[in-house]
Amino acid sequence: MEIPKGTIKELTIKSNELGEEMLLLIYLPANFSPLYKYSLLIAQDGRDYFQLGRIGRLADEYLFRKEIENLIIVGIPYKNVEDRRRKYHPDGDQHQQYIRFLAHELVPFLDQEFPTYQIGSTRALIGDSLGATVSLLTALQYPHTFGKVLLQSPYVDELVLDMVKSFTETEFLEIYHIVGNQETEVQTTNGKISDFLTPNRELSTILTSKSITYFYDEFNGDHTWAHWQPDLKRAIKMMF
Repeated sequence: MEIPKGTIKELTIKSNELGEEMLLLIYLPANFSPLYKYSLLIAQDGRDYFQLGRIGRLADEYLFRKEIENLIIVGIPYKNVEDRRRKYHPDGDQHQQYIRFLAHELVPFLDQEFPTYQIGSTRALIGDSLGATVSLLTALQYPHTFGKVLLQSPYVDELVLDMVKSFTETEFLEIYHIVGNQETEVQTTNGKISDFLTPNRELSTILTSKSITYFYDEFNGDHTWAHWQPDLKRAIKMMF
């Protein structure tokens, strides 16, 4: 039996926070109907999640088998490496504006355009590397808006650890977190080599000590889509 395929359409939204038009890739399930309500998964590195992560096909399969709840996936592509760093990196000069864009502009837009539940526990953020970092920091700042975060090999620095340490509204957040046990020498976009594993383990220790619904796993591998893509099977099923 052929699995019915959802559709991916492009929309743009004008962001006042960022002063630019933002492209959105919107996955709607095959049986999409305004009569149903939908959870939202918002993906940084949006094009990567659809092309390299094949997240749309995965959703098709799970929805067809009724193994996950009704889901709309919104991918936010980055323009280039510099643009990605400016928005996703904690030191990026558009980082805070991007977080406000997600919470104050994107969410109201999606709630208006689509039949969503309009509650935080049904909205999730996902990202890999720096995309995971900005997803986590956004949820820590807006836990009532985003109740779930899926982190694939996040970049973790002191700022991230401090934000997690001081986070108190733990009952609102669910976190899924993976990193590779070989991510000790990761070539980052600024050309430096970084150890991702040690700070991710530190992050995991802090998160475990809090009363957050939290899943952590270390996969056997390095900082690439070759590992993030197969992991999505478990991540999506576990969180939805």
